Formats: sequence, C-alpha cells, structure tokens
Amino acid sequence: MSGCCGPEDYDEDYDEVFDDRFAGRVARGYRRRGLDRTRRRIVDFVSDHGLEDATVLEIGGGVGELHVELLRRGARAATNLEISAGYEHEATRLLEQTGLRDRVTRRRVDIAVTPDDVPDADVVVLHRVVCCYPDAERLLAAASRHARRLLVFSHPPRNVLTRSLIALENSGRRLRGRGFRAYVHVPEAMVASVEATGLVVRHRRRGLAWTVVGLERPGR
Repeated sequence: MSGCCGPEDYDEDYDEVFDDRFAGRVARGYRRRGLDRTRRRIVDFVSDHGLEDATVLEIGGGVGELHVELLRRGARAATNLEISAGYEHEATRLLEQTGLRDRVTRRRVDIAVTPDDVPDADVVVLHRVVCCYPDAERLLAAASRHARRLLVFSHPPRNVLTRSLIALENSGRRLRGRGFRAYVHVPEAMVASVEATGLVVRHRRRGLAWTVVGLERPGR
C-alpha cells in the first residue's frame, strides 16, 4: 500500500517505499503535466455517470491528484485513505495551492482491516492500489460495500510480461531487505469480489500498463 504478512503489519514497509521523495516526484509530475491517460479515464468514467455534489472516497490516493480533479469537476467533498504517511506533506501543499483543503479529509486507515471506521461515499476510487496489496479481493470487497453508486479501480494486466517484471522487482526488494511486495492479481477474481456486493460492470478499458474497471450500483 512483507511479502506474506497480513495488512496489519504493513505500515513500515509502505512508508519505506512511498516516502516523501516519492510523493514529491508524483506531485511535481502532476503540476507539470496534469493527469496521465489512465487517471483521465477514471475521472471521465465518474463524470459521465454523475459527479455533481457527490462525495468521493479515494483509497490510496497518494498526493491526491485524482480527487482534486473530481472536486474540480463537481464533487462536493472527498476523503482519502492511506497506509503510508509519506504523502501527507505534498498532499497538504497541493490542497492549499488548489484551495480545496476544507473539502478533503485525509486519514491513515486500512479499510480492509477496519472497514467500520470508514464512512460510505457516492463514489469510491482505487488507482494503482490493488497491485500493492496482498489480498486484493478483501480490499475491493470492503471498498465496494462503501460505494453507494460507483466504484472504479485500476489493475495491471495479468500476463507473462507483467508477472515476470513484478517477480524481478520483488526479487530486488528481497535482496535489499525490503518487505514491500507488488502483486499481479487475477482480474476475474477481483471483479467478482466487487460484483458480489451488488455492483455491475459498466466500463472496462484495457491499456498497455493499466486496465480501468468501472462499476455502478443499479437503481442508485
């Protein structure tokens, strides 16, 4: 958000990888270039399905560029959940620069571990999150139960190339003594865990690096 440990043991591993230097690079990239293609697809999906006056719950939003853009497009308020504390300085700077600090709540919570600590929202977003979490189905199921209308998430494609690259990266982390691991989960199992909570797939866009899946709760 190492290896085989439960999410409860993750704080130090995540802090080591997603530190303030990593956050600074992300924030500088957003200020210079805006959203990348995958993030634009996520924002467009949510906007096309009704964003005006919506509440947003972003899980693992980092410095917050996605919920900043959703607020600019009409969302009323956003809550961001993190496991790593390394993003907070840059996230606060971004909110102050955009004048949105009063509309965003940032919390250090693992929704898969303590789901009752998190309020529901109209829209739930997870971008580049499931690949950093060992039990993606547990995470997505918890997130989905908090989505009143929409949930959108991204995941890397599961193929020989991505699995080999992730295995190589994890081997390097293991040699350096780092506990953090990345994952390439089974897409069908992830989608099924969300559908089991009553959401229906409305959008699926496969990219070279990321697939975006958007789901909606019927009748809401």
